[in-house]
Amino acid sequence: MSIQYKPFAPLVQRIKQDGKCLEGGILKVDSFINHQIDPTLLQSMSIEFVRRFANKEINKILTIEASGIAPAVMVGFLLNVPVVFAKKKKPSTMDNMLVTEVFSFTKNKSYTVCVSKDYLHEGDKVLFIDDFLANGNAAKGIIELVEKANATLSGMGFLVEKSFQHGGDYLREKGYQVESLAIIDSLDNCKITFKE
Repeated sequence: MSIQYKPFAPLVQRIKQDGKCLEGGILKVDSFINHQIDPTLLQSMSIEFVRRFANKEINKILTIEASGIAPAVMVGFLLNVPVVFAKKKKPSTMDNMLVTEVFSFTKNKSYTVCVSKDYLHEGDKVLFIDDFLANGNAAKGIIELVEKANATLSGMGFLVEKSFQHGGDYLREKGYQVESLAIIDSLDNCKITFKE
């Protein structure tokens, strides 16, 4: 499926400079995105998301703990809307919740994802922000939670998409606006190849 892809040069350049590839199709960006965070890069990526979703009505940002929280908070700050992060473990203090199951490619296991009904309401216009899009399992879980809340998914923004795992194809075919700032076509032989 052809998409209108606009690479975000500062992120692509940083992945080329500091990203590391591991066996099994894993891209490590933990020196600037999901362990140590570069706040200047984070701000510029978030401004880019705000620009790309400028035509959408958004009153809430949704993500999944933990790596999506930093970009989600920055986008929420720029849009002046609340940020909700779905929890990967059901808290003993939360009883009024929406729940789904998500399979993690990176950790090779399923986990329960939940959001309090107090923070995801009917009629909400939700923007989902996350660090990676691979098989799209986290995104599918978010879609299910948004549907259970009778809210609307306005769009989905990802810092990095692995196109060879086809989650983006699935989401775009379903009609969602998916914006990925850097798309990786291949990690074969531990060489990072970007979509042009």
